[in-house]
Amino acid sequence: MRISAKGRYALAALVEIARQTQRGEIVSVVSISERLGISKIFLEQTAVSLKKSGIIQSIKGARGGYQLTRAANKISALDALAAVENTLLEKTGDTVSAQSPATETALREKVFDRLDKAIETCLSDVTIQDLLECADRQNSEQAFMLNM
Repeated sequence: MRISAKGRYALAALVEIARQTQRGEIVSVVSISERLGISKIFLEQTAVSLKKSGIIQSIKGARGGYQLTRAANKISALDALAAVENTLLEKTGDTVSAQSPATETALREKVFDRLDKAIETCLSDVTIQDLLECADRQNSEQAFMLNM
């Protein structure tokens, strides 16, 4: 499975937005861009998709930016990726259905449907909160190692 840059950036941006939202703050695209080293223009396009899907909301004004619309533990990686990855949840097309329907059924039952379900289950089981906590743990461990 290959997740596009837009999908990867969406997940990373949501971790940063979650961090700020938990502090009651609004986060700008510029600050996310600087913190993560992601193109501001590309990040703005990603934010539009996340906003359309209802995952984030924009706050207008000089101190405007983005916040999560619900708690980070209520937003799954599947929610985030489905918002920006147009083909992520598309079903695999037919392979040999006209010539060999039995082979097509076998492929669908034993590979494609199982793979789709496994991906959906995996992404549903990981929340933005999980990613935030893991990132914070990694930061703590790295800071500890640097202080040694």
